[in-house]
Amino acid sequence: MRAVLEMRQKAAAAQVKQLETELERVRSARSDAEEVHRRRVIGLEQYLEALAEENAPADAAGEVSRRKAVGPRRAVPHRRQASEVAELSPDYQALMAAAADAGGGGLGARRAAVVLGWDSASASRVEGARARLKRLVERGWLVEARPGRFMPPAPEQAPDPGRPGGGS
Repeated sequence: MRAVLEMRQKAAAAQVKQLETELERVRSARSDAEEVHRRRVIGLEQYLEALAEENAPADAAGEVSRRKAVGPRRAVPHRRQASEVAELSPDYQALMAAAADAGGGGLGARRAAVVLGWDSASASRVEGARARLKRLVERGWLVEARPGRFMPPAPEQAPDPGRPGGGS
């Protein structure tokens, strides 16, 4: 009887070992497949961004260079304390220009990372770009029309000086 029980225990141990080996193989294959999937998603996003840039009208004269030398960090002034975008640092000027060029859809954080010359596949870089966009919103330079979509505020309607209160 003891021999039968020992034989069953050895068979069960061998089956456990075989299943552990198979599990390790499946985990490795899954990891490889996830990496391929991640690369293809990034490739597709980069292709779509490049395609959008290619189809977008380019105004080379008014375009701010995407890659500027990093200079000293400056605080972002509130909109009411600054008279023009030129008072912002070069990175923030580039973000403002990209937000203006983005049109009604607004500027997203991933595109902002590209504008800043950063890797748009890096989550930390995209979040850094989002933080800069949020800072511009806090200071009144941009508005967040929809969650995650940033654009310049609508031009304020100045009242007609000939009519009190600007009425018609």
